Amino acid sequence: MIHIAPWDAAVGLIRGAARRLPAGGTLFLYGPYIRPNVTTAPSNSAFDRDLRARNPAWGLRDLDAVTTLATQNGFSAPQIVDMPANNLSLVFHATSWSPR
Repeated sequence: MIHIAPWDAAVGLIRGAARRLPAGGTLFLYGPYIRPNVTTAPSNSAFDRDLRARNPAWGLRDLDAVTTLATQNGFSAPQIVDMPANNLSLVFHATSWSPR
C-alpha cells in the first residue's frame, strides 16, 4: 500500500500501528522497495516510473527510509524476506507499547 499512496500514508500507517500493537506485535509490509547498494530490477524501475507518472507522490519507497520511520516509532529492524516478482516482505515487531 505504501508505494501506491503518498508518503504521509506510510507515516500514518506506521504511527497508527505503533499505537495499536502490543509489545511483540507484528507489522507486515509487502511490495517493491529500493534497497541501498542493490540494483533495482528493471520491472520495478518501470513500475516506479508508471506510479510517479500517475501521481508524483506515489512510487517505490526507500527501504532505509521505511526502516528508519518504523524504528523511530517503536519497531525493531525488519526481518526482510525476498519474494517473487522482485518484492520483499518486511516483518517488524513492536518493541514496546504506549498510547502515543
